[in-house]
Amino acid sequence: MKALRERLALFACVWSLHVLEARCEPSGEESQQYGFQTYSLNGKWMLYNSNSSLSLVADVPGCVHTALLKQGFIQDPYYRFNDLAYRWISLDNWTYTTTFSVPAEIKNKQKVSLVLEGVDTVSVISLNGAAVGKTDNMFRRYDFEVGSLLRDHGNVLTVGLTSALLYAAERSQAHTSYPVPPDCPPPVQKGECHVNFIRKAQNSFSWDWGPSFPSLGLWRGVRLEAYDALRLLYLTATPARDAGLSQWSVEVELFFDAVEAAVGSVTLSLPELATQQAFQASLPPGQSRNPFVLHVNKSAQVDLWWPNGQGKQNRYHLNVQVALDGGHTIDTHSLVFFRTVELVQEPIEGSPGLSFYFRINGRPVFLKGSNWIPAHSFQDQVTVDILKNLLQSAADANMNTLRVWGGGVYEQEDFYSLCDDLGIMIWQDFMFACALYPTESEFLQAVREEVTHQVRRLKSHPSVIVWSGNNENEAAIATDWFSIPASRRPQYLRDYVTLYVDNIREIVQKEDRSRPFLTSSPTNGAESQQEGWVAQDPYDPHFGDTHFYNYLQDCWDWRGFPRTRFASEYGFQSWPSFSTLQQVSVAEDWSYQSNFTSHRQHHNTGNQQILEQAKLHFHLPDSPDPLQAYRDTLYLSQVMQAQCVKMQTEFYRRSRSEIINGQGNTMGALYWQLNDIWQGPSWSSVEFGGKWKMLHYFAQDFFAPVLPVGFQDQGVLLIYAVSDLSTDLTLRAVVTVYRWSSFEPVCTLASRAALVRGGSALPLYKQPVDALLAGCGNCTRLTCVLTFHLEDAGSQRGPTNHLFLSSPREAQGLRRPSITTKVEQDGESYSATLHTSAIAPFLWLDVGDIPGRFDSNGFLMVTKNRTVHFYPWGPTSVTQLSKALQVTSLRGLY
Repeated sequence: MKALRERLALFACVWSLHVLEARCEPSGEESQQYGFQTYSLNGKWMLYNSNSSLSLVADVPGCVHTALLKQGFIQDPYYRFNDLAYRWISLDNWTYTTTFSVPAEIKNKQKVSLVLEGVDTVSVISLNGAAVGKTDNMFRRYDFEVGSLLRDHGNVLTVGLTSALLYAAERSQAHTSYPVPPDCPPPVQKGECHVNFIRKAQNSFSWDWGPSFPSLGLWRGVRLEAYDALRLLYLTATPARDAGLSQWSVEVELFFDAVEAAVGSVTLSLPELATQQAFQASLPPGQSRNPFVLHVNKSAQVDLWWPNGQGKQNRYHLNVQVALDGGHTIDTHSLVFFRTVELVQEPIEGSPGLSFYFRINGRPVFLKGSNWIPAHSFQDQVTVDILKNLLQSAADANMNTLRVWGGGVYEQEDFYSLCDDLGIMIWQDFMFACALYPTESEFLQAVREEVTHQVRRLKSHPSVIVWSGNNENEAAIATDWFSIPASRRPQYLRDYVTLYVDNIREIVQKEDRSRPFLTSSPTNGAESQQEGWVAQDPYDPHFGDTHFYNYLQDCWDWRGFPRTRFASEYGFQSWPSFSTLQQVSVAEDWSYQSNFTSHRQHHNTGNQQILEQAKLHFHLPDSPDPLQAYRDTLYLSQVMQAQCVKMQTEFYRRSRSEIINGQGNTMGALYWQLNDIWQGPSWSSVEFGGKWKMLHYFAQDFFAPVLPVGFQDQGVLLIYAVSDLSTDLTLRAVVTVYRWSSFEPVCTLASRAALVRGGSALPLYKQPVDALLAGCGNCTRLTCVLTFHLEDAGSQRGPTNHLFLSSPREAQGLRRPSITTKVEQDGESYSATLHTSAIAPFLWLDVGDIPGRFDSNGFLMVTKNRTVHFYPWGPTSVTQLSKALQVTSLRGLY
């Protein structure tokens, strides 16, 4: 460490010779404000630790860990065991500083504000030696008046960051009246304590799918805003439809900061809808909220914004012109998306409880998708390209919804704009998860500022369809996660209501009347409210949404799944591919029994659970080659996960139209989780770096707009047609029976055609399995497998599905295939033609670290030849792909 510090000191000495300057930026075409200018302070700053033994140049926006990495002072924090080795970074205090000059046109304005879009997290800010302010919340914007402190040259801005670990511990120790659990995460997570006492990404102290990296830094931009008369803080635009008048309107809210009282006019226009309206405006000094309602021209045709798979994502341009007496003007614009959202909770005939579904533009929509976690431990590393890749992958898998989980961050603007473009609806949690929280006035005020800022920032996005107060905190109290003594339970119930109802809910309902609010997830919704906001059983399938995990029961047995109104979390773990793990490991780590394998697993007994679930239906790998056995185990973990989540998701989708024993009408399936934060085992369907796991390829099919679902119930085969379309179809189910030992179908059967209403699930085929097999060449459950699809007037609708009649480990006639491949270029994509000598379940194509995806993968191959396509995300070639391509099938494991 001494040698490292000496090297850092020498490096800092060289860099201290340079003056780090800011730059002046115009306000841009999107917002032209007369008398208003911004001055960016982003760029190269100096960074020091507490005793100045470490000093280096750091990028802003950025964080301490990435600065140390970029300058070569630490390795990749994700490499092997570095999450533990670099704990010292988060235990230290750090200071960012920059020196800048200010142009006269900035300095001479009436007011100059220092704006910090995101500080992680606890800091003291000074300018030219004078204290400016403090920060203690990662999730809000800070704004400080600094005009009187500025010089023409040599301005020194300093942001002194306190260790989040030390701050959280101090705040916890200061809370002496009663404990606020949990103190620490489970030991298997290798994390830090008291995260609930700091308004920071809760997962940054560790989670069961990610590392502990309590980051510090300026994670969003820093700038000066200078103005003579006023500046525009927020512009929001939310549409509303008056059903009685058959007319749309847009509520536009302008949040100003005025130097002094002013009067003038505001003109709003929607040129594409031939709509314009002028309003008088009277602004008080300081900050003010100014609402205006723009009524859309009744004769104009308004095209709506629809979720992915339901229609187009139409948008309109809103122009805003502000003209104040005295000549000060603002000319800006925004986008407007016309859509309505309702959360329907009403009685259901034949069932106790209430419905729970979302109606978009008056149409009930089944929400299908996943849960989103932070894409990196260090948010400055999350680029627009990373977001585009992940969100496009969600859309390509026929998802229409992501739940932004409450233990991470409110995502950057690009995330929500991309979701708007792709038609991906967002269930937006507020950032509270799996914990109880303090309710002192100082903490509550920080939360109020956070919530107000985030709602104003995000409410104009049509993709955001619901606000939710927290992740699992209602369930934590109701089911006594933290072993709270009965005498203290009323205190925690009061705290829960104070935080999520009296503060967060109150602010949301004041700021945004255009979308519903839920206090928690899971929750019984309206029933929880009736029970005082904490239901006796928040997992009750007759109300609200549920989270369900059971790693020990047989995931192929659908009878173990809750027939819930809405499944907002469920899933199973798997390991990422070998090429992803290679980036952060060495040869001695490539064993399922290695220290690395154990270290990366943050879910208690998770590695064993994966194998226990897998061996219920599959032979475990038995290769004598240790590396091959390891790779085979990674593959099998993904097979298990994909099949388990497929079974559960198909159960939820076929349950949308029926009530059985008082349960059903399921209208949402969001599995846990979409993405990864690092290279390790998790519930994700997309690996860190963007590579699709087998589960994601399966999701393409089980979230298809039209889907056949087959299952057995007391020895009877049933096949449902599930349709998310808005139009009706006339469909029949076609079943094909194969022997494991032959490509030739044993027989093909078909149901009668039936009308399948749009937005419904209907059973089309029903026959005892034994009778079906007896009529198909005396097949047995062990020797044969079923495939099936839906047809509409002779053409196939939706994917081909399959049903195993026994566990593959018991299959008779399933042979080890010999598989050959030929790769060819096909326009901008590549084709891979496969030839197999035997039927191959879970056939998996892997091109290592070549970025891209196949159009299909992990499939049951029942034909000798099949061609799949590979879509690269960067430059590659036939030679590279041919060399990298590896093909694995289930029977190749033993």
